[in-house]
Amino acid sequence: MKIDIDGIDVYFPYDYIYPEQYLYMQELKKSIDAQGHCVLEMPSGTGKTISLLSLLFAYHKALPAVVGRIIYCSRTVPELIKVVQELKNLIAYYEKTTGGEAGVLGLALSSRKNLCIHPEVSKSKEGKRVDSECYSKTASHIRRKRDYGETPDLCSFYEGYDSHGKEELMPPGIYDLEDLKEYGKKKGVCPYFLARYTITHANFIVYSYYYLIDPKIASVVSDELGKNSVVVFDEAHNIDNVCIESMSVKMTKKSLEKCSQNITNLTEQVRKIKQKDTEQLNNEYSRLVEGLRNARENRETDTVLTNPVIPNEILEECVPGNIRKADHFLVFMKRFLEYMKTRLRVQHVVQESPASFLKDCQTKVCIERKPLRFCSERMKSLVQTLELTEIDDLSPLMALTSFATLVSTYTAGFSLIIEPFDDRTPTIPNPVLRFSCMDASIAVKPVFSRFQTVIITSGTLSPLDMYPKILDFHPVLMSTFSMSLARQCIYPLVVSRGNDQVTMTSKFEAREDSAVLRNYGNLLVEMCAVVPDGLVCFFVSYHYLENTVATWYEQGIIDLIQRHKLLFIETTDAAETTLALINYRKACDNGRGAVLLSVARGKVSEGIDFDHHYGRCVIMFGVPYVYTQSKVLKARLEYLRDTFQIKENDFLTFDAMRHAAQCVGRALRGKTDYGIMCFADKRFARMDKKGKLPKWIQEQMGSDVLNLSTDECVQICKRFLRKMAQPFPREDQLGLSLLSSEQLQREETQSKIEHKIQKVEVAIN
Repeated sequence: MKIDIDGIDVYFPYDYIYPEQYLYMQELKKSIDAQGHCVLEMPSGTGKTISLLSLLFAYHKALPAVVGRIIYCSRTVPELIKVVQELKNLIAYYEKTTGGEAGVLGLALSSRKNLCIHPEVSKSKEGKRVDSECYSKTASHIRRKRDYGETPDLCSFYEGYDSHGKEELMPPGIYDLEDLKEYGKKKGVCPYFLARYTITHANFIVYSYYYLIDPKIASVVSDELGKNSVVVFDEAHNIDNVCIESMSVKMTKKSLEKCSQNITNLTEQVRKIKQKDTEQLNNEYSRLVEGLRNARENRETDTVLTNPVIPNEILEECVPGNIRKADHFLVFMKRFLEYMKTRLRVQHVVQESPASFLKDCQTKVCIERKPLRFCSERMKSLVQTLELTEIDDLSPLMALTSFATLVSTYTAGFSLIIEPFDDRTPTIPNPVLRFSCMDASIAVKPVFSRFQTVIITSGTLSPLDMYPKILDFHPVLMSTFSMSLARQCIYPLVVSRGNDQVTMTSKFEAREDSAVLRNYGNLLVEMCAVVPDGLVCFFVSYHYLENTVATWYEQGIIDLIQRHKLLFIETTDAAETTLALINYRKACDNGRGAVLLSVARGKVSEGIDFDHHYGRCVIMFGVPYVYTQSKVLKARLEYLRDTFQIKENDFLTFDAMRHAAQCVGRALRGKTDYGIMCFADKRFARMDKKGKLPKWIQEQMGSDVLNLSTDECVQICKRFLRKMAQPFPREDQLGLSLLSSEQLQREETQSKIEHKIQKVEVAIN
């Protein structure tokens, strides 16, 4: 259907549209018109992705000067594949309807591991290993060996790309990862480097958050993108954690021991080169005197070694004299490493600021701040000069140089925490140093300042006003949309007590209480008896899941569950969990039914959909608070309180509720779908918890379902499931939750759907 959104013709590849999709596109258009950022919360399963793509494509076709490129960021590879598939459908519909070519080029970009087509290298399962092997076949110094009559083991696909890959531009079209690999095989070129080159002129770019947020990757991949690009962060409820993770470094005693080995090996390499060819080292010295900008031989294959962060003014400076020579730099790093080892010899937790660390470092080993800032870039130059190929082995020393650069660059927003042991094994001495970013805005600020419009969107962003605070930006609009339903297809309810009236809660004091665990088990057994097909449960942590399953086994509850359905459990091992998911789906498909026990913040809670019969009911056992005794978390809470005036309890509750909403949201993937959202903890009924759930879930939670016992819950679920089992033809949805283009043009329809949006006032500082 063709829709007019405030003067722009939008091609929407379906015969009908949801009211919230239409409103979503209107809000999106306002934000792009204002050339500002926005925060939009859209209910799960209501076609957020296709609404975004349709409006952005239409805007790009109508006003290419305003919307030059669309950069679509998501979190996981399956999500990226889904986005590209939706984009393919949209372009196919546009071409079929207009009879002309869309003339756009769109592609997904992922890591070498997902795009490599080299017969040997692509067999490696680990990303770092693939990167290292790729580098050993494509690095400029390896390829130069041909000039001296040698026959190095090169990658034929990269050679093909280098000889003719840039001359022939990719034809317009939408390419997912498999399409890129097929194109690479057909043309004899490397899909990874071709994709990296192609994003400099592509109209649609789909890739991971890290390609834009992590400075180590962004400086390599995303430098060419212009200001008139529109950036979409989809599934952005966890964007602050991604920002923090990309700027943090962890060092252990074991990694420092490996650093010692790295330095010894590099010293030996430098000694050999001195004996054989001093010109290489002299040339490097000359380049470093001129400044880092010139020292960066920006060959695309040499960018495996990247800088965590380095301001532009530093790149103009010359490298300090005491680390300019290769052997001097290694002696410097050895001295710094010995200092780091002494810092890890602690008996109790130490927390300090970067400034305090640098002062102590200068006092004890006379290492100043300036040479530390250059460590990462100096290391990169050395590896290129020594023409090393096994980059993977140098990871520990790379991490140390990244730490040196970060700790000397940032004075605010970071905290350095040294712990004598791991929290999980307090009896075993295992010192760990964490240089943790406290301020998510540090990583994402360049994105907000560089691009005219950044869209933060997800199904679970409530409360919306938290994101502008923790990411430190000023949106032009913030909106949340409710769900227009022809029938109540989601049923959120709070089970607060068992049949014996014992309170259900995952509070720390009650975690070991056998009565509480028995009530949780009884609730699951009763629900297994009434809910058809698939039932997914989420626990607050892996530890709590293991304890609960062990107790249920002793109480005979596991046997009772298995009388009704097969039981599968998520573990920390990705391969085991993938296998459990495959078999869970098989059990649902063949009618046997299955229960999947998972963990909030685990793999299953993010990006795995349980649509239709795969998830008729989701039970959230407890409020998924993050581990509050973590020293890093305590430091972050303190920083948020002092800098952004966010109370500790407000942030912890916000974090717990967004994960709870993400877990239960797995059950609903469309309006023809239906599911029960069972919150099994009395605390969910409190206003401070319930009020932080997304609006579209809150609207379906009447006061009569906020304090249920197990029996009451089962009776309500029986009635709900019986009602949902009745035929539900499309005619029942028309005019209510589905609109045709004729209905959309009527004034009464417009006025009827306007209340489905709730705008959040944007505070102007």
